[in-house]
Amino acid sequence: MMKGDRIEGADGPHIKVRRYSGSARANHWVTAISFVALWLSGLALFHPSLFWLSALFGGAENMRWLHPWFGVVLAVSFFGLFIRFLSANLPERGDGTWLISVRAVLSGHEEYLPEAGKYNAGQKAVFWLMSLLVPFLLITGCILWDQGRSFIETALGFTFSIDAQRYAALLHALAAIAAIVIWIVHVYAGIWVRGTIGAMTKGSVSGGWAWRHHRKWLRQMVHGGETRRHS
Repeated sequence: MMKGDRIEGADGPHIKVRRYSGSARANHWVTAISFVALWLSGLALFHPSLFWLSALFGGAENMRWLHPWFGVVLAVSFFGLFIRFLSANLPERGDGTWLISVRAVLSGHEEYLPEAGKYNAGQKAVFWLMSLLVPFLLITGCILWDQGRSFIETALGFTFSIDAQRYAALLHALAAIAAIVIWIVHVYAGIWVRGTIGAMTKGSVSGGWAWRHHRKWLRQMVHGGETRRHS
């Protein structure tokens, strides 16, 4: 259970559970917005048929210098999320069973799955995949970015060959495609499980939502005594 998680309004008819602090939500949305800006500008650079997306950034010249800086913002912001949510995303007993039986979630029968903590196994998978992809995108992106490449070459004392830059471009594109697919799955899951998006906009969820989707997390708060009563 993370610091700040608590049951609110326990004496009232409708129990609310605090899931995200204001700073956590701000951190999440900076990461989300920078990621969307990054992949939209990246798609414009990826293929001529998508170059029209550069108009969203004020034209090609603006987009070319903004794209790498979007990547820097994403990397810094995601690092904040990683530190903040690492402990809640560590593997636990039952995660494998949850992943194997994910069809039960899609069919609305989560009662047949192991009880989930603050994050279920699917959410943890997204967390760890993005934790690998974001640094990889940053490194390969820096090799393609003149300023970033110069910084790395000066720091490490060697020069990237043209072939190395070509491989970096290929790997960067493949990693970007994988990250976009994971993002789509993440957004779809947030829409599919009603109340999830509200948790990241308002910070709280209903007691019923917590009981249905993250029962282990709710039990931890009850037994941990993290309850705040409102008059």
